[in-house]
Amino acid sequence: MTIEKTLVVGVLALQGAFIEHINHFKQCQVESYAFSFVEVRTEEELNKCHALVIPGGESTAISLISQRTGLLKPLMDFVKSNKPIWGTCAGLIFLSKQIINGKPGQQILGGMDIQVERNAFGRQLDSFQQNLDFSSFIPELTDFPTVFIRAPVISKILNDEQQSDDADVIYSKNDYVNDRPVEVLHKLDNGFIVAVRQGNKLGTSFHPELSENHKFHQWFLQDFVVNSI
Repeated sequence: MTIEKTLVVGVLALQGAFIEHINHFKQCQVESYAFSFVEVRTEEELNKCHALVIPGGESTAISLISQRTGLLKPLMDFVKSNKPIWGTCAGLIFLSKQIINGKPGQQILGGMDIQVERNAFGRQLDSFQQNLDFSSFIPELTDFPTVFIRAPVISKILNDEQQSDDADVIYSKNDYVNDRPVEVLHKLDNGFIVAVRQGNKLGTSFHPELSENHKFHQWFLQDFVVNSI
């Protein structure tokens, strides 16, 4: 089959593990499609993307840098464009509609109807790796080496009524409405929700880019990027 165009997948490169995501994507192949994987720091680079990954790092730093560089509004507009977005760890926080344990002035994109708790597992010393079975949504992906570093968790699945003036909650200022239901993809044995999907938006508490296995990235390209064309 002839490849008609190259699909551009951007990785937000303001801070965090963006190079690791790009290196994983470069190992992936989807039959009949060509991809370009690019670092995104400007509105011009963002506008060329068919999909975006927001990497792990420090959620408050990503928020602050996006505001200082004038990229926050373009990112919110990208969310509204309904293109595929995947947030990992800090990227999950940035993609959410509400966060608890946030910092004053922290901004979030409001792409998924979820509330996220920062540092839910504790501090850096409490980081850990655990082999998890994701075969319920990624065929044959069992014993995936899953890395949690100061990881957040999805503390609540939201609905249209869950907006208040709670001083302990930071709310997104984006008026985007995601009309797809939130799907819980994976819970840990303790009940913590660590992977969710809402339409073509994906959020994971962990860092697939820090394993040696690129199948999670392969799945994102196939099920989110290609299927959104």
